[in-house]
Amino acid sequence: MVTEHEGEISCDVREHEAVALDASDVLVGVEYSGVNYKDALVASAHSRVRRVPSLVGGVDAAGVIIHSEDPAFREGTRVAVHGGDLGVARDGGFAELLYVPTRFLSPLPDSISTRNAMVIGTAGFTSMASVLALESHGVDASGEILVTGATGGVGSLAITFLKALGYRAVASTGSPEESQWLLARGASRIIGREEIADRPDRVLAGERWSGAVDCVGGETLHHILRSLRYGAAVAASGLVASPDLHTNVYPFITRAVSLIGIDAVEATEVTRRRVWAALGDLAPKVDFEPLIDRSIGLDGLVEGLDLIRNGKTRGRILVTPTPG
Repeated sequence: MVTEHEGEISCDVREHEAVALDASDVLVGVEYSGVNYKDALVASAHSRVRRVPSLVGGVDAAGVIIHSEDPAFREGTRVAVHGGDLGVARDGGFAELLYVPTRFLSPLPDSISTRNAMVIGTAGFTSMASVLALESHGVDASGEILVTGATGGVGSLAITFLKALGYRAVASTGSPEESQWLLARGASRIIGREEIADRPDRVLAGERWSGAVDCVGGETLHHILRSLRYGAAVAASGLVASPDLHTNVYPFITRAVSLIGIDAVEATEVTRRRVWAALGDLAPKVDFEPLIDRSIGLDGLVEGLDLIRNGKTRGRILVTPTPG
């Protein structure tokens, strides 16, 4: 439970009844969840993300449907649960049981276990949506694709997926000590944050990237736009550095670059099915185990939230809500 009272935040494990907010809600037995940067924002005082003073945290989960009145989501179906106001304005996935509307549910492909579904989680969904967006745009497979925030969930999974699809991913990170881990995940090379673009005194940098997956935002996104190749695109999904973007129109009108926004929260059913189908096709080629930073129970969430809030993780934190 995440609770804010008079400006003070508390996070604790307690008994809490799972309640359906609508008669059509589906009951899911949660087997795994994951810790996301958004969860850390929800569990912060004066949060601009959380919309209620108290709720069960967790913006994603995976498990098995226990009860459903909807014939399209039968009992026993393995599902990923994410999106909408889950863990933000209604109880989320850091629990053993979870009531959700069907629009939050994605049936899992046979190739993805509920455990791997939460190694993927919202971060991996965002990563795959980003890769698919670049492919739809027409990414040049002969060039390099930049991935920022490379040790985080979105970044590390993007590198893994790009490698499995045959692309050359360049990992940008502020944690050079994790270089060997990133190379093992599939990065072709590692660069520091300050190496994304050159010629800071000019309107445009040299043309370097055939595409980019950015979950950092702010000044980093500005420099990516300056250094994309002609006709290339960046898929942007994050604001870890800043939600503000101070840039100019030169990259768009002189190099025909594109800025593609990636949203995992209100993704349509068509998008959800397309992304999970692509993940299912790719899953047999991916070793998910090295992407797990650590596995914790509910009693480890306070530490887990602090770690991800301070950028001290690599990959995903996997949560098992059921004791034993």
